Amino acid sequence: MTFFRAAVCAALFLAAFARALAAEDVTLSSPDGAVEITGTLLGFDGEFYRVQTQFGELTVDGSGVDCEGPGCPSLSGFVAEITLAGSSTMSEVLLPALIEGFALRNGYQTRREPLPQGNFSHVLLRGQQPAARFTFTASNTDAGFAALVADEADVAMALREIRPLERTAARAAGLGDLTGPGRSRVLALDAFVPVVAPGNPVREISLPQLAGVLSGRIANWQELGGPDAPVSLHMPVSGSGLAQAVEDKLMAPFGAGFSPQIRRHDRSSTLVRQVLVDPFAIGIASYAEKGAARMLTLTGPCGFSLQASRRAVKTEDYPLTVPMFLYLPARRLPKVARDFLTYVRGPAAQAVIRRAGFVDQAPELIPVSRQGSRFANAILAAEGKPGLDELQRLVTVLGGMRRLTASFRFEPGSARPDAQSRSNIEQLARALEAGEFDAKELVFAGFSDGVGPAEGNRQIALKRAGAVRDAVVKAAETADISRVQIRTEGFGEALPMACDDSAWGRQINRRVEVWVR
Repeated sequence: MTFFRAAVCAALFLAAFARALAAEDVTLSSPDGAVEITGTLLGFDGEFYRVQTQFGELTVDGSGVDCEGPGCPSLSGFVAEITLAGSSTMSEVLLPALIEGFALRNGYQTRREPLPQGNFSHVLLRGQQPAARFTFTASNTDAGFAALVADEADVAMALREIRPLERTAARAAGLGDLTGPGRSRVLALDAFVPVVAPGNPVREISLPQLAGVLSGRIANWQELGGPDAPVSLHMPVSGSGLAQAVEDKLMAPFGAGFSPQIRRHDRSSTLVRQVLVDPFAIGIASYAEKGAARMLTLTGPCGFSLQASRRAVKTEDYPLTVPMFLYLPARRLPKVARDFLTYVRGPAAQAVIRRAGFVDQAPELIPVSRQGSRFANAILAAEGKPGLDELQRLVTVLGGMRRLTASFRFEPGSARPDAQSRSNIEQLARALEAGEFDAKELVFAGFSDGVGPAEGNRQIALKRAGAVRDAVVKAAETADISRVQIRTEGFGEALPMACDDSAWGRQINRRVEVWVR
């Protein structure tokens, strides 16, 4: 395995190096001739040159230099080129819809141009003159990361977080840490859901049972309370971000592998059609593309019950949520690409995301009165009078407040927020900077798992709440924090989201929520 990692890193590095050698030489000179930079042109975004020199890679403002040499770009009729590679789920519907919305908002016309192997470009036009070209290389999340690392793409589209091997390869290729600030952002949310035909009598399934079904250990519907019939399994293709999310979030925590009997599908729509015509089939589908199939309710041995819904996915209360990531290089992107990335965070883009069937990132406030299923689960899990007393304290403290849909969780075995939470921290910081919470009270409420003494868990939860609060305040550099009343609370194990009988469930319960008055 070590040799394989080294070989992958070396191959990616050599590929990038070979492409650099194939580029053409340029000389950039200041008007007075006092400064002169010679090297290999790596790119030009209409404003800045990117040049590989003997001193390393330099980015130079084009307005202050003259360019000479065979590699110099034509400055008349410049067309910004942006290449996006990776998840076909994101490239088929979501991102084209966002580009159309961006174009409409900024006075561009658009033209779609087909390319070989099912790829395509969206060209932005000013009149009849092309101004920018967004080219999509649609395949899967693995290929998206490989293209970004090999400098064959400007943006990677991913349905999962970057994995350690990919992170190492990116470092080796000179891209730095792709988990660092500003290197990724969550565009929208999806989830993977177990689906069956509407006539299937089974209504619910636990996560251990679902892992058992996909591994082949549970092969008959009788074991799930259904008829005496073999289970037919359907999954997205291997290598797709959704399939890898199932592997990372469901199978790996339970130590299970996939059954060789699973039928794989390259599109969710095809998978759902197969499930609909087979009363003994179960499939893992995208929440956004579940169609007419019926979702199974998730249950736990401690009595928990949770159905996927837009709000449950948005708050990440539904445990099988899948963030849709854009991963970005450390280098400067063309201005139109930067403007597009700013647009996708705004309210107009969130409306486009909702219309496309995915779960948007626009913050919402949920009143206490809409927390029924969570409180019902908490009452079931409360142990004796101390547990009920803590739950009563929670209702007293948070009564009259509304919960923000952004939640914060942590990487396994770490105090570092996970990728979705890092995106939520930036989002909340921007809202503070915009004054959206001026004259309001924010409570960062920490929760823990149920392992250990209750008082110790309460203190751990309070410490986590303080850490998230500090991260948000630090990120909100231009906000006047004195205009907002901010405090922290720790409620320990009072409001669990999953059963504590597995490491996976305990990790889900360790979280921080934000409540607003």
